[in-house]
Amino acid sequence: MTARATTAELIRAKRDGAALSEEDIGRLVAGIVDGSVSEGQAAAFAMAVYFRGMSCAECTWLTRAMTRSGTVLAWPDLGGPILDKHWTGGVGDKVSLILAPVVAAAGGFVPMISGRGLGHTGGTLDKLGSIPGYDTTPDVRRFQSAVRDAGCAIVGQTADLAPADRRLYSIRDVTATVESIPLITASILSKKLAAGLDALVMDIKVGSGAFALSFQTARALGESLLAVAGDAGLRTTALLTDMSQTLGHHVGNALEVLEAIEFLTGARREARLHAVTSALASDLLVLGGLARDGGEGVAAIDKALASGTAAERFAKMVKVLGGPADLVEHPGRHLVRAPVELAVAPETSGLITGIDARAVGLVVAALGGGRQAIEDAIDPAVGLADVRGIGERVGRDRPIAVVYARSRGAA
Repeated sequence: MTARATTAELIRAKRDGAALSEEDIGRLVAGIVDGSVSEGQAAAFAMAVYFRGMSCAECTWLTRAMTRSGTVLAWPDLGGPILDKHWTGGVGDKVSLILAPVVAAAGGFVPMISGRGLGHTGGTLDKLGSIPGYDTTPDVRRFQSAVRDAGCAIVGQTADLAPADRRLYSIRDVTATVESIPLITASILSKKLAAGLDALVMDIKVGSGAFALSFQTARALGESLLAVAGDAGLRTTALLTDMSQTLGHHVGNALEVLEAIEFLTGARREARLHAVTSALASDLLVLGGLARDGGEGVAAIDKALASGTAAERFAKMVKVLGGPADLVEHPGRHLVRAPVELAVAPETSGLITGIDARAVGLVVAALGGGRQAIEDAIDPAVGLADVRGIGERVGRDRPIAVVYARSRGAA
């Protein structure tokens, strides 16, 4: 493209399969931030990328421009590595809520910039939004202070951090452009690079509840993330994990926070959730130099959980970001649950042999736990509890799940 092509011309070029230059992409990103690129134009650009893709160089330029669209954090004198994890979206996945305090308890510092739900997938930020008073979008100073005090802070993009991604992210959610490998790559890594990380572990979901339905798609996304992260000098590893069924017992924002607290305190730990969390956290400890190998990393994780230190870190994070000081001790006082409870029991007994995890996520979204449009509010109280997994027995006295809804009709 020419150096001064209009926004419409740049969109047309990408629509027709042409490569954009670093300058082209930089001007588009700047326009997304300052509003000179309209919401319709941003949506058209996202759709063009969805259908035409981007080269690795274009994706790297997009990531860098989005990173530089706001503040890039620095973390002097913390006394430990700056570490983080990101996942590509799934159903019932509350690993971030557990991993951040676990890694902090093992000696890392975790400034985790998370997103809201996209499509059928739950968002870590929406889960934290169910905690009364919790500031999901603190200013940079409060964010950094929370990381220093608690060892971890899970927040959303503020006006200062990757603002280009913040706007484009919300547009992708309602324009059917979520499933684009270049846009996912740039979205994830721009936030992580803006956080000033030393190392990152990627959890790439594959299965019916994930963006990547096939191993091939998940691998392509992993390769894209590793290539762009490598270009940026960020130590990164990627794990492919199963999302052919829900992860953990509960699906829904307040319900998933409750499950994370139960996991941290040892009250209840679903085996698959434990396995995924342990694998990701141990990799991150190795990348950050806090463990020599995976075995030592797993031992450090087990110690952080058994000692109660991880739960203490979570409680401290909630408190310093404005949430209730006794959330871990008394979650039932603070985490709302919708008033209508309906057990879904099959007519005959049997075993669960397969799950459409995407459909499960869409059920929660339809109850009000997800978004159909950018401006939609999230209802933190709705969801599905005690969702049975593949291989589990169900019957009239053992329901497939328990629905929490605002009305009998919704249930």
